[in-house]
Amino acid sequence: MGDIFNLDNKFFQTLGKGVDCVCLSLLWMICCIPLAFGIYVAYVSKAIILALPCIVLAVPAGIATTALYYAVNKVIRHSRGYLWSSFWHSFKTNMKQGAFVTLVVAAAVVLVGLDGYIMYQFAKAGEKSGVLYVVFFVLMLVVIAWAIYVFPYMARFENSTKLILKNSALMAIGNLPKTFMALMFFLACCIGTYLLPVVAIISPALGMLLLNYILEGVFERYMSDEDREAENERNQEFYN
Repeated sequence: MGDIFNLDNKFFQTLGKGVDCVCLSLLWMICCIPLAFGIYVAYVSKAIILALPCIVLAVPAGIATTALYYAVNKVIRHSRGYLWSSFWHSFKTNMKQGAFVTLVVAAAVVLVGLDGYIMYQFAKAGEKSGVLYVVFFVLMLVVIAWAIYVFPYMARFENSTKLILKNSALMAIGNLPKTFMALMFFLACCIGTYLLPVVAIISPALGMLLLNYILEGVFERYMSDEDREAENERNQEFYN
């Protein structure tokens, strides 16, 4: 009976990680408020030109996504460090580089999305050229798959901005089965959150945790034996 009230048992550990996921998700959503506002204004006004400011408004969200992956990997998955300090450490450390990376990724998403929307409107109007919206839809999936790697890569490795953008793309291409799995899982999380908005209080961090299991398997392939061994030692400290 005494083990039921032991704070180190599996139930309380799982409960604690669930609470951590909620806290991280809320932190991430706060950072996404500017982007959410920009998307809302563009949607309500139905003026596609107003989608362009979302490129800049996405900057806090992009930096926060890097911090979210860092905190999920370090605190929730491997029980190292503290939630708040880990999140903001990554946020501040990657602020400058993360801002530029986010601008590049957001510009790709917005421009491809706008072209696809315009082509779709042409298709609805009966224009033959409108069929190109299918091409832009596929291209959007490619950009999203790339973005899925970009922010976690920045959270896990120190590199130049150019190499972050390049290497994350090469990883996505070089690991197509896992990239496809990560993309399908990401889309499922987005659709699930859209259909049941209440899960947004936990889905960002929980979804990132599950993506972490996919992406870490990829990242480990590109780590040296020394780095991999040091990483394993740090992760085992909590359990010893």
